[in-house]
Amino acid sequence: MNLEKKYITILIFFIAIAFFIPLGFAPLFDLDEGAFSEATREMLVGGDYITTYLNGNLRFDKPILIYWLQLLSVKSFGLNEIALRLPSAIASSFWAFSIYFFTKRLIDTKIAFFATIFMVSSLQINIIAKASIADALLNMFIALSMFMLYYYFKYRDKKYVYLGFLFVGLGTLTKGPVAIMIPFIVTLIFFSMKREFKEWVRVIFNPIGILIFIVVALPWYIAEYMAQGQPFIDGFFLKHNLSRFSSPMEHHSGNILYFIPVLLIGVMPFTYFILKAIRNFKNYFRDDLKLYLSIWFIFVFTFFSLSGTKLPHYIIYGYTPIFILGALYIREDFNKKYLIYPLLALLTLLLFLPDIATLFKSDIRDKLAVVLIENSYDSFDIKYRLSIISLITISIFILIKSIKREYLILIVGFIMVVLVNFIAIPTYGRLMQESIKEAGLLAKKRGYKDIVTYKINNPSFNVYYEGLTLKREPKEGDIVFTKVTKLKDFKDYKTLYIKNGFTLVEIL
Repeated sequence: MNLEKKYITILIFFIAIAFFIPLGFAPLFDLDEGAFSEATREMLVGGDYITTYLNGNLRFDKPILIYWLQLLSVKSFGLNEIALRLPSAIASSFWAFSIYFFTKRLIDTKIAFFATIFMVSSLQINIIAKASIADALLNMFIALSMFMLYYYFKYRDKKYVYLGFLFVGLGTLTKGPVAIMIPFIVTLIFFSMKREFKEWVRVIFNPIGILIFIVVALPWYIAEYMAQGQPFIDGFFLKHNLSRFSSPMEHHSGNILYFIPVLLIGVMPFTYFILKAIRNFKNYFRDDLKLYLSIWFIFVFTFFSLSGTKLPHYIIYGYTPIFILGALYIREDFNKKYLIYPLLALLTLLLFLPDIATLFKSDIRDKLAVVLIENSYDSFDIKYRLSIISLITISIFILIKSIKREYLILIVGFIMVVLVNFIAIPTYGRLMQESIKEAGLLAKKRGYKDIVTYKINNPSFNVYYEGLTLKREPKEGDIVFTKVTKLKDFKDYKTLYIKNGFTLVEIL
């Protein structure tokens, strides 16, 4: 087997265990996965393929493409976690291989391989890559559009401009203006720094490219406006795009330093290489590719640091270039403790997580969180502890043994993939979401009608219940899904289901 086939085989293995095998290991997570999945379910039931709804109400959060793809998957494989998450896993796989082939073409095969390993194995990507939300798909289109526009700069072949506009159009159909903004601003800065502003203008205003964008992106926006009118403009463009930058939405705020810890933790276990790349930004001005990639990362990091609304996954839009830049340093000698010590710290934290949470339980004001902590030992059980201890043992072994640095990187990446996908996410899912799933399935099985959800927002319940719920004050005879901490509001009730802080009751 030649080197490239060996690399491709390893990448396929990593992608399989990181993105595909774990698809059904955990219930849908609220709020985001539940909301996207329920909107897709309502599209399936209602047959409206233009407008999305959440619990019967208009949902203007995101454009349509991810819902169409999830709908196609659900129609093919049924309404379940695997089908709902499959489009994101496929998109993440294309995203990974786009990094590989771009980097291979412009740098070399080895750097391409490790840049892709960084992407596939990092903590935050493993969380987002297969979630039934729009971000994996968006990141794929951002990466592809940015790669195509750099190809044009280097090779001056207009087919890359056309492909760039195609991917920008598809990104705009996935999550809106952000898919336009990042390529637009980054290429403007880059071409201007290369004293090719006029060439940038010719690229951006290429009539065929604009036509491709219009044909791909505009029809749904027109159809949605014709269907919903001004509420679509107010809800999508003004609220969920402009307002997100100008002010915090849904309590997702943070100071200007918000994304520094997100980055340091999000790219684990390869934070050392990423910091190495960032420290050397000043040396990238003489290399076109490094300059382009650094501008891409710096713009994303800066823009979202200044944004009023801050969510951890926003910075992922800038991870693609930093993975490539970080991989440039794998040939240099490095002390393996920089990889293993942070990993050991994370493993130790997760090993004693329920114990640490219990220590601080008295200081926590959220009553539901207290209930979850009290019930956490059932989910974070002996199997969980032994699994973490096994990974700690492997980590210590590779710390004290002499191992070739390329193998060390692969082993550390493998440990992270196993930790996140086979231990952490399933365990957290059992604690936080399994009770919601079980309550929804029970309500569906017993044929309960007009269920009231009281002071709770868990749209995944609707997915498993396969029906809409009422949001109002409960009355006598109602079936109510709520938190156990809200049961004090009812004088008399019959418990139908209760677990991990969530309950299904009948009001008497």
